Amino acid sequence: MNDRPAGAAGIGRAGLGARPVRTGGDITASTAVRYALVPAPRLSLDAVARRSGLHPDLVRRFVALGLVDAERDRAGRLLFDPTAPAVLARIQRLRSGLCLNYASIGLVLDLLDRISLLEAALRGRGTRSETPPWT
Repeated sequence: MNDRPAGAAGIGRAGLGARPVRTGGDITASTAVRYALVPAPRLSLDAVARRSGLHPDLVRRFVALGLVDAERDRAGRLLFDPTAPAVLARIQRLRSGLCLNYASIGLVLDLLDRISLLEAALRGRGTRSETPPWT
């Protein structure tokens, strides 16, 4: 569950082009990549802003800060995954609930993503620790 881009262009982790879908349950063992034959539906900036209840300029700012993934079409308009409103809601919850600035939210989202990956890897191995989970 990656919520933010890592690229310097500020338009999303995948940048322009097709997004690979990983197959297999084990994160480290499988490196096979499958490409979808049918393009995934994308949401426009206005649709994402309407569904999330945010102003389009604020959504653009989140894209520029790298907090939400977006791609550009041939005309230069932003296109979002259907999960973008949920990502924006998560950002708003962190902002209001923990009183974090947007740079801190990026760090917290990164850490939460890493924790999710590690927990999924542990569940995949069937490894359980003696101590109860921290969450």
